Order: sequence, then C-alpha cells, then structure tokens
Amino acid sequence: MGLFRWIVGTGLMAGIGTAAATFVWPIGTEVEEITLEGDVNRGAYLARASGCIACHTNAEEGSAPLAGGAPLKTDFGTFYPPNLTTDPEYGMGSWTVEDFARAVRQGISPDGKPYYPTFTYPFYANFSDQDIADLWAAFQTVPPVDEAAPEHDVSFPFDQRWGLKLWRAAFLNIPNTDPEPGRNDAWNRGKELVNGATHCSACHTPRNVVGARIIAERFSGNADLPVGGKAPSILSADLLAEGWTADDLAYALRSGITPSGDVFGGSMAEVVQFGTRFLTDDDLNAMATYIMDSDT
Repeated sequence: MGLFRWIVGTGLMAGIGTAAATFVWPIGTEVEEITLEGDVNRGAYLARASGCIACHTNAEEGSAPLAGGAPLKTDFGTFYPPNLTTDPEYGMGSWTVEDFARAVRQGISPDGKPYYPTFTYPFYANFSDQDIADLWAAFQTVPPVDEAAPEHDVSFPFDQRWGLKLWRAAFLNIPNTDPEPGRNDAWNRGKELVNGATHCSACHTPRNVVGARIIAERFSGNADLPVGGKAPSILSADLLAEGWTADDLAYALRSGITPSGDVFGGSMAEVVQFGTRFLTDDDLNAMATYIMDSDT
C-alpha cells in the first residue's frame, strides 16, 4: 500500500509540476515595432479575403459588422468570435499595432494567452509588416461597439487555455505561401492566397480527434464541419473528375454558382457573400489556377 501511495503521489506531483511549468511557459516571439503607414483600402481588401467580416459578424442576428461573430459549435464546446471594433473595453480600441500583429500572426492575445485554434491565425503567420499595417489601418475605421461577445462555452479541460500551449507545440502548422521557382505569377499568387489569407484548407482538410488539420490529407475534404455539413474535396484530380475548370472555379468564387447551376450553401455561401466576391478577377483566377494544379 505504501508503494502504491508513493507511485500515485509521485505521479500526481509530476502532473502538477508539468501543469505548472506549462502555465508559465512563454509562447510566441517578440514583435518588432511597426512604423509603416497602412493603406486602408488594401487593408479592407485583405480583411475581406481573410474572412474577418464573415467570422466576426453575426449577420443572422443583425449585429454590427465585426462586433462579434455567430456561435461556432464544436465537439469541444461553443466558441464566439470576439468583438474587433475600436471599442476600448470590448474591442481592440486599447491595442497597439504590435498587439494586433502578435494576435494575427501568432495567435496570442495582448495579455499573452493563446487563442483557440478556431481562430485561423496559422494561415496569417506569413503576413508582412505592411500587410499588418494595412489591416490595422482598416480596422481603425470600424465604429466602436460597446458590447462584449459572449464568453466561450467550453467545458473542462478544454477551458484551460494553458493547455493550448501543448497543442501548439504538437500540432501548430504554418502553411507554405512562398513562391515556387518555375511557376508563373498567377499560380504563385494563388498559392499565397489559398494557403494564406483565404485559408481554404481550414475547412477543406479533415481534422484529428484534437481538432488539428491532418496535413497529409490537405484539401481532401472534411465530412464533419463544426458549423454542420461538410466541405468537399478540392483536390484538383477530384475537381477535374467532376468536370470543373479553372474558369468554373473562379466564377463560383465570385457568384456562388457551381457549373451544374447549383449554389453554394452553408459556410461556403458566407465565404462568397462576405469574402471572395469582393476579390479582383485576377486574384480569383489566381486562386483557381493554383487549386486546379496544386496536388504536387
């Protein structure tokens, strides 16, 4: 009995020690001062492409733009995208541009807490300082809304944010957005958008039991989206087999209408309504070019 108690006690102390160490374990990197002047129009465009409006606006409830999003129900609980207006108490009005950069590119709040992976920050990790300055300039034009988004409804142990540090260490994956030699400008621009701002694989890639993308099955579809429904495969071989062309895909991203005459539903309809329909024809064609030739 004494040995059993010693083993249990030792294990318990080790567990407490690991938890304590994880709790104080710093994450992320320091953000250098950003002094670039932001372009409001470019920032607004990038915000549209990145899904900021679609995610952080509860359109069904008629809420103000960027005042907080509709509930996102998952197997781990219900998450509420926060208020991104300029309100100093409930939004980002008291933030600095460096706070914003760390949140967007690293998924870390101004007080050093990790954001849940429902926030698609890994796809924004390669945003340049100019991208950040432009986005920041655009967000400064958003009227303040003095109302907090609801608190996440997440049960134990998923409500323990320090545990996300372990998740990040094991599963954080930053997609490659670098241009590839031998590819034309349109293909490389498409890669930058699809793997970055528009974060297509966030929905079109299956996830494991802890909510991390299964990188080896990128673009192969997700039959169990948190918002319900499923995201089909966007592997080029599968799209080609179904008769899609790059022109079809670019048009669908603009209009929400598929080659069969059907329309996108669910979350993809919101992606088009609040995001991709605002993109230029060149960018939509670039995305389509990359997706239709990105399996290698």
